[in-house]
Amino acid sequence: MKTLTKATRLSSHRLKSLFSSFAKDKKGIGAVEFAIVTPILIMAYIGAFEISLGFTVSGKVARAASTVADLVAQQSTVDKTYLGNMKNVAQTMLAPYKGFNFTLKISGIKVDNTNKGTVIWSRDQNGATPYAVNSTVNLPAQFATKGAFVIRTELIVPHELLLFAPNLASKSITKINLAKTAYFRSRQAETISCTNC
Repeated sequence: MKTLTKATRLSSHRLKSLFSSFAKDKKGIGAVEFAIVTPILIMAYIGAFEISLGFTVSGKVARAASTVADLVAQQSTVDKTYLGNMKNVAQTMLAPYKGFNFTLKISGIKVDNTNKGTVIWSRDQNGATPYAVNSTVNLPAQFATKGAFVIRTELIVPHELLLFAPNLASKSITKINLAKTAYFRSRQAETISCTNC
């Protein structure tokens, strides 16, 4: 019985000694810290990349919407072919990013004597009419000026998050819509007519 107790004490002493030396040993602490910090750093890098890419594409969407509205506002008359070619302008402005599934709506809006906007014509990227003729629309205050003719361009680009883990979440989280609406006043004519809209 005394031998067993002595053996137990000896093994208990060795165990304490082993834990004590393990606690003092700092050799593996760098590896443990690296294992803890690395996933956080990788997520921060991916997040920063996605945010910077999103801002870049958002800037391109804003420039594309403004450019299309500006080009149409410089005309005195337009037609279906001219407005149909505006989707090519938008695609060129969005390059090299995927922007083929975008929605582009171009509207010619006349402001009446009560400062209300009325749609005179409208076209989308597929050649359809997104807004009914003579439908009323709201314009920002600086464009709601009596007798003005305003070109409104609405551009919506679905942006896919490139580095998002595809198996960790639903597909609805991997895409966001980047949208911009641009307004330009007519420059060449009091009203920009669309001959065959």
